[in-house]
Amino acid sequence: MEKRRLGRTGLMVTPLGFGGSPIGFSLEPGADVSKVLNEFLDDGLNVIDTGECYMDSEDKIGAAVSHRRDDYVLLTKTGHAVGDFPSAWTREDDWNPQMMMEGIDRSLKRLKTDHVDLLQLHSCSLDLLKQGDVIEVLKRAQEQGKTRFIGHSGDREEAVWALESGVFDTLQTSVSIADQQAIELTLPLAVKNDIGVIVKRPIANVAWTGSDAPPSNYATEYWKRLKQLEFPFLADTSASAEIPLRFTLGLPGVSTAIVGTSKPGRWRQNSAYVANGPLPEEMVAGIRARWKEVAEPDWVGQG
Repeated sequence: MEKRRLGRTGLMVTPLGFGGSPIGFSLEPGADVSKVLNEFLDDGLNVIDTGECYMDSEDKIGAAVSHRRDDYVLLTKTGHAVGDFPSAWTREDDWNPQMMMEGIDRSLKRLKTDHVDLLQLHSCSLDLLKQGDVIEVLKRAQEQGKTRFIGHSGDREEAVWALESGVFDTLQTSVSIADQQAIELTLPLAVKNDIGVIVKRPIANVAWTGSDAPPSNYATEYWKRLKQLEFPFLADTSASAEIPLRFTLGLPGVSTAIVGTSKPGRWRQNSAYVANGPLPEEMVAGIRARWKEVAEPDWVGQG
């Protein structure tokens, strides 16, 4: 598979990456994480993204592929769920610098590595970004060799601030057929500042697969939006992810898009979609026009 430059990091990444959330939160019965991840790497894909708050995702990744550490670009996130999940989501000291540093060390231990390639703030608020302590944690980890580069994961005004700050090497943000705000708000700014863009939720949580109800609680907002957008290529709820995936990966500034799955064989299917290249310009124009016609003011990034 082709590789793209991840902004000023200079890292060369495949357009399709692995999102580690599902193997922590919603692992399907009988799923073999080692098989999924090794198949992913065997197919030439090289981006693995996870986060300390994704239950035992980091542990599973470390157990499955740490022996192949040179074969992939490893991304994780800090800032949430320091301590026992899920109670940490409500703890006021989630963003405490000392606890964040402890969380970073814990992530490295779980991932069975001495460093990650990219350490990202996990949906940090604008106030915390401006205050600066959380950024200093990332810089300190970088100085100590625990990460090569630092990034921010988020949307809306937080993403804009991160891009304009000059601090971050990358931005991970939501972009899909059901979440197009970033196309005008942040992607041009990322290109201007040579910031690598990692897209999360690039296929809108496959929300269209639910006919009478969202396929999962996590997909509810996108399901509602797609019902209003009424894209003809999704009229059949069994429609593949090809058009949504090619739409996202064809957008200027996008380096890689992370898709989570615990199903062996899914990577070859998604890789085949990516190999077909960007969508025809007229189809992209139609998707964009429909968004501009229907989208409501509160249809902002999903954080």
